[in-house]
Amino acid sequence: MHVATGRRTVLLASALMGSLVLSACSGGSGSDADSKAEARVTVTPGGGKDVKLGSPISVKADGGRLTGVEVKDDKGQKVEGRLADDGASWTSDSKVGPRTTYTVRTTAKGGKDGKGKESSATTTFTTQQAPSVNKLTNAPSNGQTVGTGMPVSILFDHPIDKGKRAEIEKALTVTSEPKVEGAWGWVKDWSGQDRIDWRPRTYWPSGTKVSVKGNLSGIDSGEGGWFAKNYTFGFTIGADHKAVIDVPSHTLTMYENGKPVGDIKGSAGSPVDPTRGGIHTVRSKNADEVMDSSTIGHGNEWMLDSKWVTHLTASGTFLHSAPWNKSIGVENNSHGCFGMTTADAKKVYDFLQIGATVEVKNTTSTKQTDVGNGLEVWQETWEQWQKRTALK
Repeated sequence: MHVATGRRTVLLASALMGSLVLSACSGGSGSDADSKAEARVTVTPGGGKDVKLGSPISVKADGGRLTGVEVKDDKGQKVEGRLADDGASWTSDSKVGPRTTYTVRTTAKGGKDGKGKESSATTTFTTQQAPSVNKLTNAPSNGQTVGTGMPVSILFDHPIDKGKRAEIEKALTVTSEPKVEGAWGWVKDWSGQDRIDWRPRTYWPSGTKVSVKGNLSGIDSGEGGWFAKNYTFGFTIGADHKAVIDVPSHTLTMYENGKPVGDIKGSAGSPVDPTRGGIHTVRSKNADEVMDSSTIGHGNEWMLDSKWVTHLTASGTFLHSAPWNKSIGVENNSHGCFGMTTADAKKVYDFLQIGATVEVKNTTSTKQTDVGNGLEVWQETWEQWQKRTALK
């Protein structure tokens, strides 16, 4: 790379993980010297290949002020950063990602007041490959409308070292309009994978707009894994729809804006397999599904077709049609689900969004449902939830 200074051209040397000096100060004294001075701009990491991971990009102007910094990766994505109040330095919001080429373009003006000679320069560097790249799956998905009990849930495809959790948690932010209090908590998913969820202290207000950002690029997740990119997604809180199941009365009551809008008769779990209690969150729905006994530890006892299936726990607590059950609304005789007629199951299916809550009351079940067994963040009090943070 060459940078022109006056009539001379200076060849700039770059060193691996070093600092690349992009221009030199001019000599002289007094105000005349200031007007002719060039800022000495340094980019770290410097130009080169196989730049080490784990550091942000920084730009510094000695003897002047930065007037512009633009950083892009090899996919054309802009790298966000912050310019210091005095204009002398710029630092990226996130760290460099693995096996990525970055191009840094700078403009600066020399002199103590930044009114000296203007200069511009470009440097490029490529980072090392990571042993493995850690990706994430987020819920809700970008642009989705969900119920008032929906947490932000981030599932990692590689394990997260406990010693790395605090840095990852700091890189994640949730903002909303209106502003809602909440907190991150580390969870072991039903699949065995590591997960971090953000739940509001109380249910979201209907109509809330939520934005989630993860400045994860270049963060070491442990066990050889690194994050390669930043993440941004948003979602909207929909209608305030909830349901409450009273087990002894075989009744599911639907609530809209806190007011009851209809009762559904059904059959909850039997005394042998009672329905799990507490507040569940609708995690997914399926219009047509096969009820397979082997998935809940009952071997090959049954294989039944069901419609309008609303999933609560990952272990198999569902709301669904049960046309084979001749005792609906009379006897609690299921294996833990709440079975209904096909018509009533569709009413519940249509009423409850993903993220809506279903509270099960007066069950004989004594099992404490683990938070990772679905989106079960409401199984814990706010005080219990706050203990899941990695930030002390």
